[in-house]
Amino acid sequence: MAAALEGLRVLDLATFVAAPVCATLLGEFGAEVIKVEQPGVGDDLRRLGRRTDGVSLWWLSEARNKKSITCNLRAPEGQALIRRLTAQSDIVAENFRPGTLERWNLGYEALKAVKPGLIMVRVSAFGQTGPYRERPGFGRIAAAVGGISYLSGHPDRPPVTPGTPTIPDYLAGVMGALGALIALQHRQRTGEGQVVDVALYEPILRMLDELIPVFGATGHVRERIGSGTEYVVPHNHYRARDGRWLAIACTNDRMFERLLRAMAREDVRGRYATMAERLRLREELDGLIQQWVGGHDAGEALARLEAAEVPSSLVYSVKDLFEDPHLKARENIVAVPNPLGGLLHMVGVVPRLTLTPGRIRSVGPLRAGENNDEIYRGRLGLTAEELAALQQNGVI
Repeated sequence: MAAALEGLRVLDLATFVAAPVCATLLGEFGAEVIKVEQPGVGDDLRRLGRRTDGVSLWWLSEARNKKSITCNLRAPEGQALIRRLTAQSDIVAENFRPGTLERWNLGYEALKAVKPGLIMVRVSAFGQTGPYRERPGFGRIAAAVGGISYLSGHPDRPPVTPGTPTIPDYLAGVMGALGALIALQHRQRTGEGQVVDVALYEPILRMLDELIPVFGATGHVRERIGSGTEYVVPHNHYRARDGRWLAIACTNDRMFERLLRAMAREDVRGRYATMAERLRLREELDGLIQQWVGGHDAGEALARLEAAEVPSSLVYSVKDLFEDPHLKARENIVAVPNPLGGLLHMVGVVPRLTLTPGRIRSVGPLRAGENNDEIYRGRLGLTAEELAALQQNGVI
């Protein structure tokens, strides 16, 4: 069966993570993705993170399924090449600061002139509109502006960027891909293309549960409370006797009853009978649970919790991710052939589709511009002499 997005062509002008992830997601489900890199240096992601044989492992994973060409977007000859490639594309993804592509005669209106119906995914720190539109920013800044850094950490310690600082980038990439597919559906009905405008902080803001409506209605400012949760108790991390951490989350009375049975502490049911009481006695209850967890090795405590159907888990390190049988069964981590030799591990395709599943066909291109001949000669019809002249002049 054909891939769901087979026949779709994406021109990826972006760098680093956010908009490139949008293109990667589309590529996993069959779209052809042509990655445009800067001549001589390639994408900035090639130089980030740990390397093997001089190649970034991050790049090999995140640029999967892409073809690489080089093109100097600042040069008029390079801009002409991009316009010709756009005429053969359905989607253009970019994450330059707003106004940059317009200065290079590659903005949406200029590209739409050569490809009516073009969809352009534009990811930037603060979006294409508003007083902050020209400010630079990365994931850490997005987490700060999106409000999640303020909530993360302990009240007597500095705010922290939760997880990795690239989480906002990945979320923006997902939103960009979602927007592109919505725009494609609209184009199928009307023939009209459009811009998908994603600010890096906006997916973070969208995921702040009740924070916005609560402040709007009451003026309440949620503060940092460590690893707990403001509106649910128990909902925390607890350290076992062997030093491992357990996550336990009981969001209603029924789940809390199960926890008490697992701990053999039904005697305290009356004291913590309602969520209101549990919230009021947060420190006391967390201490009681910590005392029980701390009296057992993690495996023993987890077995009792699972037997009682209490939502719980070990807090996984990356080593745990590799060893977990459930993640193996769902192919959440896959090993693909590495052109440098051996196998390369990376996160598998998400989401899982039953009829048209995504697929990892190749790792990121080892060399910037390794598909120049295929694209420039095969697609645009340039001669070998024209290609050589463009290369000599620093255009490709």
